Amino acid sequence: MSRPQLHPLALALALALASPAHALVGSNDPEWVLCRAPDGLGAQRPSPATVGRQARAGAEIDVRADQLNVSGEKVTVFKGNVELTRADQWLGTDELTYTHESETWASTGPVRFEDEGLRLTAAKASGDNAKEQVSLTDVRYQLSTSTLGNGEANSAVREGARSTLTDASFSTCPPGQRQWAFEAATIEIDDEKKTGTAQNATLRIGGVPVLWLPYVSFPTTDERRSGVLAPTLGYNERNGIDIQVPYYLNLAPNYDATLYPRVLGQRGFMMGAEFRYLTDRSSGIVEGTYLPDDDVAGRDRGLFRWQNTSGLTPHWYAAVNLQNVSDRGYLRDFGTDFGQTSLSLLDSNAALIGRGRYWTSSLSVERWQAANPAVLPGSEPFSRLPRLRGTWMQPLQPWLEAGVAAEAVHFTHDERAGGKRFDVRPSVRLPFGGSSWFITPELGWRYTQYQLERDPLVARLDRNPSRSLPFGSLDMGLFFERDTRIGGTDLVQTLEPRLYYLRVPYRDQSTLPLFDTQPLSFSWPGLFRDNRYTGADRQADANQATFAVTTRLLGAADGRERLSASVGRVHYFDPPRVTLPGERVGGTDGSAYVGELDLRVSDAWSVSLAQQWNPGALGTDLSAVRTQYRFSERGLINASYRYRKDLLEQTDFSFAAPINQNWRAVGRWAWSVREGRTLEALGGLEWRSCCVAVRVLARDYVRDINDDRNLGIYLEIELNGIGRFGRDSERLLSDAILGYSP
Repeated sequence: MSRPQLHPLALALALALASPAHALVGSNDPEWVLCRAPDGLGAQRPSPATVGRQARAGAEIDVRADQLNVSGEKVTVFKGNVELTRADQWLGTDELTYTHESETWASTGPVRFEDEGLRLTAAKASGDNAKEQVSLTDVRYQLSTSTLGNGEANSAVREGARSTLTDASFSTCPPGQRQWAFEAATIEIDDEKKTGTAQNATLRIGGVPVLWLPYVSFPTTDERRSGVLAPTLGYNERNGIDIQVPYYLNLAPNYDATLYPRVLGQRGFMMGAEFRYLTDRSSGIVEGTYLPDDDVAGRDRGLFRWQNTSGLTPHWYAAVNLQNVSDRGYLRDFGTDFGQTSLSLLDSNAALIGRGRYWTSSLSVERWQAANPAVLPGSEPFSRLPRLRGTWMQPLQPWLEAGVAAEAVHFTHDERAGGKRFDVRPSVRLPFGGSSWFITPELGWRYTQYQLERDPLVARLDRNPSRSLPFGSLDMGLFFERDTRIGGTDLVQTLEPRLYYLRVPYRDQSTLPLFDTQPLSFSWPGLFRDNRYTGADRQADANQATFAVTTRLLGAADGRERLSASVGRVHYFDPPRVTLPGERVGGTDGSAYVGELDLRVSDAWSVSLAQQWNPGALGTDLSAVRTQYRFSERGLINASYRYRKDLLEQTDFSFAAPINQNWRAVGRWAWSVREGRTLEALGGLEWRSCCVAVRVLARDYVRDINDDRNLGIYLEIELNGIGRFGRDSERLLSDAILGYSP
């Protein structure tokens, strides 16, 4: 007796190919916490197989039934609890008849099927082995993946490598709760082309048709495929209605492109494009936009960006980041987030970088472009064309390290005289220490030489100035710890005193140029720096000692930090004399007292504080307080206050508050106390069900330092298993609300 072939399993009964095709564009994120697996089909097989689909090839078919009837000529009938199993695939029915001469089979149903990715039922099934044909009627299916996809089809027919489904539907909502569904009159699946096509397709949300397509094509595997991506829709005062419909081009396995046609109601039509590539040694993105004859600005506008990283050898790689905008107002007008709209300068650079065990080296070029109307002409930083840097620090003995840091730069500028600068810093360190102490003396020398271009506005007697000076430091610290108990909790308390002495003799540097040097923001790390400035144009003099102490409370059981408190100050034995034009130095006997506190009151509540206080009449230099409280599963509140003397004073409040299982309110209010104005106000509502999320946001914010404001309204609809439609508000909320998660 010939053995019946298990064609329903090879086919996955047609739907195994069709339904995952829709799910491919969905999300596997575990964020859909309200979803539960549809239980309409339930578990079917008595004991699920432990092998996966990779074991199907060559696996034998096991047929079991209560009765086997071979009395009919050339006909075999299986009756009662019929089960066919191959690897992870299982088929169950009450009766199956196989006709040997015609190589056909039929089951009057019901038919049940299950594998590791799919469960389905059908009223009846039949097949023709000679024609490689399988037919199913009244199909209900359910994906066994985290997309929770499920649906129905009136019929499914498989012929060779092609499958046809009629009156089919797909949704990630549970049966009976169809908040959205994708329906099609006909779906055809081609295995060889790995493509599916749907005709007369409709997307329904809440039973209302919101999108109709006479024809749509989609992939049936996880391979990328060209096609239209989810559009975005928004509105703001500067651009009007903003509609963007991306189109993805799958050009090759290692490179692709996306076109971004964008209609701006008040400005016109903008075309954008992005090209991505990946080779054995390189990866990168090239992107650009072009808006011809902006209806508001009256000129062509656009952006170009190229980012690339190439591995050359195990120790060397090349990196490129080139950026250019057509005008200073481009990012303000077309930027997609607050970080872009407030950006003042664009940095373009290319570098050849090498790293070894004890050395680093780089050869780079760097240029800046003003990207904000508030940037004064000629105030852009100097370009570095080129810049050569290198460091070497190698242990010579367990207690001795020797090294050198060197840099050679050519500075150029369109409106200011530039020059060349060479800077070298040889040094030796003696790192001594144990488990509870360390002491590290360091000695070195710094030499800086210039070759300056002639500046008609500045009379220079010496166009080749130089600076030479020694420096030395001594860094030492102790670690103490003890067991303690607070509020019934076993803790470990540490005490970590630290002393840092720095000696750099004074050199008059007023004749040296200022190419790339700015004062560093003073904070806790600044207590232990050997220079108050970036760049090499100024080396601060110092005869000072930093006294600092830190204490921590750690959980004795898990080692988690519950408290960290630090305080320190720099004491000047000689007042600093090197300054930049217009720079204000603190007290003559020492820096501000710097204090930091991080406290985790509970697993849900944390508090951070930073304070800089100058003795005498100078008062507070900096004050920052931040607290975060988390509640329920997706709720949080942030509150912060920031103050920096003569610069800013701001408050910031943000929240994400669940109203019930489906609704959540979100908001942020950033206020400038000093200027008496709102920097950003953001508010909105989120509604999330098992398979649909809707976000509606309103945002009013300052878009540049000229106090120009903008009002934006954002709507986003997210369908689990399909994608998102509208503005990417999730990214906006993540930037605005610390700790936000969907």
